[in-house]
Amino acid sequence: MTDSRARYQIGIDVGGTFTDFLLSDGGGAGRIFKVLSTPDDPSDAVMAGLAEIAAAEGKTLDAFLAGVQRIVHGTTVTTNAVLTGATAKTGLLTTHGFRDALQMRRGIREELYNNKFVAPKPLVPRRLRLPVRGRILATGQEASPLEPDDVAAAAQVFRGAGVQAVAICFMHAYANPAHERAAAAQLRALMPEAYVSASADVLPQVRYYERTSTTVLNAAVGPILKRYLERLTGRLDAAGFGGALLVMQSNGGVCAAQAAIGKAASTLLSGPAAGPVAAGIYARRFGSPRNIAIDMGGTSFEASLTLDRAPAVTTGATIDRFAMALPSLDIKTIGAGGGSIAWIDGGGLLRMGPQSAGAKPGPACYGLGGERPTCSDANLLLGYLSADFFAGGRMRLDADAARHAIAGEIAGPLGLDPVGAAAGMYRVMNVNMASAIREVSIERGYDPRDFPLVCAGGAGAIHAAMIARELGIGSVLVPREASILCAAGMLRTDLRHDLVRSWATPFTARDMDSEALLSLLRDLEAEAHALLRAEGVTEEDREFVYALDLRYVGQYHEVRVDEIPETALKSLDLETVTAMFHRSHDRMFGYDLAEEETAVELVNVRMTALGRTPKPGLEVRQDAGPDPSVALKGRRPIFEPAAAQFVDAPVFAGGLLAPGNALSGPAIVETAVTTILVPAGFDVGIDPVGTAVLTDRAADPA
Repeated sequence: MTDSRARYQIGIDVGGTFTDFLLSDGGGAGRIFKVLSTPDDPSDAVMAGLAEIAAAEGKTLDAFLAGVQRIVHGTTVTTNAVLTGATAKTGLLTTHGFRDALQMRRGIREELYNNKFVAPKPLVPRRLRLPVRGRILATGQEASPLEPDDVAAAAQVFRGAGVQAVAICFMHAYANPAHERAAAAQLRALMPEAYVSASADVLPQVRYYERTSTTVLNAAVGPILKRYLERLTGRLDAAGFGGALLVMQSNGGVCAAQAAIGKAASTLLSGPAAGPVAAGIYARRFGSPRNIAIDMGGTSFEASLTLDRAPAVTTGATIDRFAMALPSLDIKTIGAGGGSIAWIDGGGLLRMGPQSAGAKPGPACYGLGGERPTCSDANLLLGYLSADFFAGGRMRLDADAARHAIAGEIAGPLGLDPVGAAAGMYRVMNVNMASAIREVSIERGYDPRDFPLVCAGGAGAIHAAMIARELGIGSVLVPREASILCAAGMLRTDLRHDLVRSWATPFTARDMDSEALLSLLRDLEAEAHALLRAEGVTEEDREFVYALDLRYVGQYHEVRVDEIPETALKSLDLETVTAMFHRSHDRMFGYDLAEEETAVELVNVRMTALGRTPKPGLEVRQDAGPDPSVALKGRRPIFEPAAAQFVDAPVFAGGLLAPGNALSGPAIVETAVTTILVPAGFDVGIDPVGTAVLTDRAADPA
């Protein structure tokens, strides 16, 4: 890794507690680095981590960055802005008569039986939601012309209010964007400093509220992402970086920094999006095209499902209860991490999270000022974490502080000793995370027992085996890069752009205008080629994947049918596609109407444009046989969950375990960046790329 000719690649994942780095030389070898995140300015942690990597490589920062080919960066800047209410001051330009659509939402209470339920406060107050005369019909025809005077008047109000960003969303702009484009051009001339976002550029599809909400989110976070990326690129340029900076998107792909600035909402859920991509690679090595990926860090826990090699995608995501209809990986996120705070509710029940101690002040055992009991404090008392070897020994944990925090707030009120309370905290965390997995599997028609569990995150491997046992999952994979799996996934993603066109039409060869469909596909392909060409992707590295949103006539919701063969679409083989729809409908809802010959209609045509990128391989090491004794570093008491008592367990150095090594629980495997708890009843084998494969002897492996 110290060859001066090396062209490095770096994946960077900014989390709530740690910022993770994976340094790759492109040949499969990789090195893991972690630094504490800096919430006030995430670029500080990025630059600090890069400086640490450069020092480890024996180089100055500028000499090191000169040899970096590309940096792939996942950011939570936009997510945090929405969750904390720190978005840019935003105005909304909308069609006359539809000023309140953003606040009315769908008109359906999200919690039907809660008559005290209150919708979230809109990101744009009513005084900054301004109507414009002019109307486009659903056919794309102009019913009345756009009134430029209304746009000019709105700009004056926006300027007076100090608006930093403007969202434009007109009725039926998906069918004809002319009015939106004209209004956007006028606003940019009148407000050159403002970030202007038009729905026709962000999400040209039906459903007015979702389109408006997504466009408003895009505008509200656009200036924030723009400032952050410009600051980061400026610091990188000043430090000698001359490679490509790519940004992780919510859809599981990457894009150039400038493209991310233009569609800032595409990064709203990007934080965990690379994890499922990397999880799929390890699952396929295990022999499974599908998996459930989990990622437990310091603040949150994510669960996602991968089917037939592709992570599940949704267009119905929300962030802080605001609709975000851009395609994003279907990831369930809950507040469950190493920093999750334990508390007792009004009914006397033990709860964990979603509040987190984060990086500052952190868990009590960190000794950085935190006083509340957290998941990490419980794991330390139970023997799962080493007080002397946390973060490779760079941070010594304070067991007395952890015991004091748990005793005061949890053990005392519950009438338990601190260890008993810690064991309860551990069990509650596991149940919470298992429930999240059920949401992405059972509630979508899949049995989690049919999937291996791929574990990521610095804290995840302490809990993964017991979560798997809770769900009846037989196999758990803990990759060598588990603690920074999102950073690893970023280096193995492709450039990706999701395009959509709404077109309501009967889905039969007899009733559909076939030439119109072919023309629409040609338009999508032309746009896709232009986007990828601008990012320097050659034609041979471009790939297009098609999907359709279909529904039975009379239905309100449509079903997305993914990975439709291009030949079926372009040859107008609608019967094949309709059969795919029936199967998808049956899986999601438990029935289909194929036998009744109920008519099907098309709602949206989708295309994913992929630009294939060079990806580092996985380093394959020589089999060393089953004996793991060379990695044995000692023994310590750990709390065995099933027996509910401490047992004396061997502790293995994860970095010294080699392919072919095998061991059985109860045991601990620890590295500088993660710890694996192997409960009694589990066997562990190390595969050729260093993945620890845990198998529950009491369950049937996937």
